[in-house]
Amino acid sequence: MSILGGTLVRYFGLRFLSAAMLVFAGIFLLVGLLDYIELMRRSSDIPNVSAILVAKTSFYRVPQVTERVMPFCILIGAMSSYLNLSRRLELVIARSAGMSAWQFISPALVVSFVLGIIATTIYNPLAAVLDEKSKRYEAELFGQTQGRVVDGGGPHWVSQKTAEGQAIINANASRDQGISLTGVTVFTYDNDNHFKQRIEARAAELEPGIWRLIDARVYALGALPVNVPDYRLKTSLTPEQVRESFATPETVPFWELPQYINIAEHAGLVAAGYRLQFQKLLARPFLLAAMVFLAAAVSLRFFRFGGVQKMVLSGVAAGFLLYVLSKVTDDMSKAELMHPVAAAWLPVLAGGLTGFIALLYQEDG
Repeated sequence: MSILGGTLVRYFGLRFLSAAMLVFAGIFLLVGLLDYIELMRRSSDIPNVSAILVAKTSFYRVPQVTERVMPFCILIGAMSSYLNLSRRLELVIARSAGMSAWQFISPALVVSFVLGIIATTIYNPLAAVLDEKSKRYEAELFGQTQGRVVDGGGPHWVSQKTAEGQAIINANASRDQGISLTGVTVFTYDNDNHFKQRIEARAAELEPGIWRLIDARVYALGALPVNVPDYRLKTSLTPEQVRESFATPETVPFWELPQYINIAEHAGLVAAGYRLQFQKLLARPFLLAAMVFLAAAVSLRFFRFGGVQKMVLSGVAAGFLLYVLSKVTDDMSKAELMHPVAAAWLPVLAGGLTGFIALLYQEDG
């Protein structure tokens, strides 16, 4: 019996793993194809556009997009795996051999937990690095002419004040955690808050004590516009302050998040976003395991009992409600209305306990 049980456990684990990987690969390819088509459409009027550069730009930013749908891949993969096993009466045979539902799902729980660890420690840093590369390629692709820049989730705004007065900086896109900007517009004011000039630049680089504006065009009051290839704008901003304004926690690799949290706190900045992201990544293995519980609660019913459509819809609805709950807790945490630990772990506990209790009721009454 122990040999048979071990064989079945490995079999169920491999079936779940193959189903989850197949779902993830399908979503990865679909997102990559759609993003490539959209990027080709946007770059169609750029002369001598490189198809290889477009493909690399699209491919490098797909991992960070698909990272967000990993829980749903586990949910759909587990549901499809168990429904297929039930349709082929393999679950009936396993039950007749003395296996319980808890033994059915234990391989999937272990596999999903391991996948969550890999996603947090390896896939997330890799996705963050590739996303930064995609921004560089995108800036190269769309930054060939002044005024034509990539849409990087902007606009981004930051204000600074120096001995010369105040400046408000706007950027359409940022990379390297806000150190490099593209599509930059700067509005400068004197110490009496009187408007001085507007500066438009193709790109900007933060250097110690200055913003270096590349291919700038200066519009001053009472004067004709002047082109300045390399304009130096004094600044009092530090890289930490710039990161707080331009960088998003999702773009910071997992292993660097503790350092960013410490830097933000020592600089007197709000680190709630970084703390939330760090806790969400720590909770990811448990979230994937919770998705297995939800999937098992709606997909272990035998096919001959009917109601398969309702089971599938209920599983999808449960995953959607869990997603809504996670978004609500995220927004509350970023607004400092909820502690980041509670915001990150509440959806995990809600999903896991719901699936566990539902499965417990079905199996043990």
